[in-house]
Amino acid sequence: MRTAVRVMAAPLLLLPLGAGQDRVPAPRTIDLVITNGQVIDGTGTPARVAEIGVDGDRILYIGQRPHGVTARRTLDARGLTVTPGFIDPHTHSGPDARAPDAMRRQLANHLLQGVTSIAIGNDGGGEADIAGLFARLSANPTGPNVASFTGFGTIRLQVVGNRDRAPTSAELEQMQAHVARAMCDGALGLSAGLYYAPQSFAKTGEVAALASVAGRFNGIYETHLRDEGSASIGLIPAIDEAIAIARDGRLPLHIAHIKALGADVQGMAPKVIAHIATAQKSGVAITADQYPWEASSTSLAAALVPRRAQDGGAPAMVANLKALEPQLRKEMAEQLRIRGGAHAILMVSGPHKGQRLDALATQWKRDPLDAAARILIADPGTSIASFNMTQRDIDAFARQSWVVGSSDATSGHPRRMGSFARGWRMFVRQAKLMTPERFVQRSSAQTAQILGLPDRGVLAPGKFADIAILDPATYAERATYDRPDLPSTGVRYVLVNGRLAVDKGQLTGTLAGRPLPKPRQTEWTCPA
Repeated sequence: MRTAVRVMAAPLLLLPLGAGQDRVPAPRTIDLVITNGQVIDGTGTPARVAEIGVDGDRILYIGQRPHGVTARRTLDARGLTVTPGFIDPHTHSGPDARAPDAMRRQLANHLLQGVTSIAIGNDGGGEADIAGLFARLSANPTGPNVASFTGFGTIRLQVVGNRDRAPTSAELEQMQAHVARAMCDGALGLSAGLYYAPQSFAKTGEVAALASVAGRFNGIYETHLRDEGSASIGLIPAIDEAIAIARDGRLPLHIAHIKALGADVQGMAPKVIAHIATAQKSGVAITADQYPWEASSTSLAAALVPRRAQDGGAPAMVANLKALEPQLRKEMAEQLRIRGGAHAILMVSGPHKGQRLDALATQWKRDPLDAAARILIADPGTSIASFNMTQRDIDAFARQSWVVGSSDATSGHPRRMGSFARGWRMFVRQAKLMTPERFVQRSSAQTAQILGLPDRGVLAPGKFADIAILDPATYAERATYDRPDLPSTGVRYVLVNGRLAVDKGQLTGTLAGRPLPKPRQTEWTCPA
């Protein structure tokens, strides 16, 4: 694991104004001073009581206040913990970030957990037109900052369509050109969701050919593995495929929401960890993120319907489900077994939201597979929570130095509202699986380093003033599977680019977030 540069305590640290300019003169009045808080700076160094001065969108100093400096506002953080704003590397908050409604763009679920920057475009769903995305985000700001991947799935769908076939040579070149353009416009890298049709129709070499383009532009390959359990090729082979793509593409691999999912792989976390360690020692840079919940969330179709029955998209799948031939029923029965049975499937969208598949089957006096088919015929996009992970595996992954925090934020699942807060409650305060300093590091500086976001994730002079101030005794999730939309508690103040987005625990309505394009390098040769 690469760690951020260590920031040493000092009596006075001032922000340089820019090349060739003098250091900040005193006396002067600055925007904000935070006093008496326990500062955890994100680098992993021990917490310390220190004053922080903020002016404009940057941290001006940490330590002793310069002589003659006064502040327009002072926040007394006595008894509170002051951290860098957390960074969420895996969300599905893109639709809200692009919404015309300012209330939705506020992304309160992130701010009220102290999250000040998010990544969107995960699981292969990132936009191909990254320049257009960032232009819209600049014109219509969000609560937190927003970075984005470009998506293998989006690009493949545009070029190849929703079919199970390989691209032609010309189509492959066209897809590579899309990736190059997106990277030059600031994408973090290429995301893929090979678990999902039609991305699942792609062979390893096709994905590697696109990932290699992202690698040439200093991007990463972020992937929802083709299999997180035993649904198709198996968990270890899916990890090997991802490693091969990263190795061939000569770029870092980041595994999304790492887990051991399903009845056949529960307890396999130690084996997965050892397998990844071997690859890391061979020279492949591998990181992962994780949300601290025992239930995953996906579509009912992705969970139960084999990919061959989805060739051609939703209309073809519905036709296949109406027929429900014996072979398809057999394959769906196996997927339901892997998922832990009908009781492990909770609907989180649509008219049956909040009900389990077994209860619906009983209510309708049908077999669970027939009930699932009925739901999907009426609403092919139905989402579910799927209870198929163990706390032992979750804890094992959380202990790894190369695993950071995330939410995989989706509607209907409590992870959207409470993943970082739950992680603090479970891992720091209760199980003491990690120190507060380690939790903050894996939620901020380390994530910024993985994504390639400069000047974020660390409390230090000159860095952007993305700051969270929380009560360490009460910071926790309130959302549950029955009430997934309850906001978390314990966050008192949140600054995004130096502006208060949360003040005394209440949202201010300030939309201070910015698009975060990955910096372009001068040596790149970008498409015209």
